[in-house]
Amino acid sequence: MTRILLDECLPVKLKFRLQENNPDFKISTVTGKGWAGIKNGKLLEMAQKEFDAFVTIDQNLSYQQNISDLNISIIVLQVKSNRYKELLAYVDLITDVASSTEKGKLYEIFLSTS
Repeated sequence: MTRILLDECLPVKLKFRLQENNPDFKISTVTGKGWAGIKNGKLLEMAQKEFDAFVTIDQNLSYQQNISDLNISIIVLQVKSNRYKELLAYVDLITDVASSTEKGKLYEIFLSTS
């Protein structure tokens, strides 16, 4: 079972689509954990104790944190907005990446425009 935490900037509905896509995922949200408003450094420190992967759209995260020191993988979605409809196109990619991540590594997911 892969334990995934979705950042508070992502819609909660995304949790259900990901779980539907891979029943082996156990997905929580930052808001659902009561961690809303906690800054990234502290948030990742807390998350690495309970989760395998953290999914966000915060493209500055890799500049703000030393990812290799963390016991969690970071998945950054390269998107223009956090609207649910736009994020639906990423569900399969998130599922594939989250199924095989290594802790302490950053994964960036881009949608092909071709």
